[in-house]
Amino acid sequence: MNKQEYTLSIFTENQIGLLNRIAIMFSRRKINVESLNVSPTEIEGISRFTIVINEVEEVVSKLSRQIEKQVEVLKAYYNTNDDVIWQELALYKVPTSVISEKAKVERLLREYGAQAVAIRSDYTVFETVGHRQETEGLLEALAPYGLIEFVRSARVAIIKNSEGFHLKLKEFEQQEPSEAIIENEFLDKRDEVFTM
Repeated sequence: MNKQEYTLSIFTENQIGLLNRIAIMFSRRKINVESLNVSPTEIEGISRFTIVINEVEEVVSKLSRQIEKQVEVLKAYYNTNDDVIWQELALYKVPTSVISEKAKVERLLREYGAQAVAIRSDYTVFETVGHRQETEGLLEALAPYGLIEFVRSARVAIIKNSEGFHLKLKEFEQQEPSEAIIENEFLDKRDEVFTM
């Protein structure tokens, strides 16, 4: 089996310590996290972890099921790159003098769809949004022109063929609680159940 890139989308309650417990699951299995993003969702109090890893599907499937066992985790999905729409944001800091003096740099920035977000006399910061190959392409193209700094965000992704977790959660919230009282069959058998 060959490893490939997977995007895990994990919907959770916003609880302290959950990120650490999820990170431990990856480190125990010696899985390197390529990208990690935690963001709010359209539902108040629910967060979305977007984690990118390179692994075989069997391992990713087991890992997703293990993550779902955490109390605060509502649902965990895993998808290939073909199953998600994703983007990353990149920022590039270049000397302003290079941009004003070299038309070639300006053409490069236009070719990659870069937009200026901060212009100062000593440097200019540009941003691009795209896939990793696109952001790295501009990084390599700007390197000979005195690139000062580069940073790329983690992946943000939406699953293509999904009604969304929001609908599933709303359906669950609309269900009325059961009126039936469920008796614990072991309640009066304490000594039998809890003996060593």
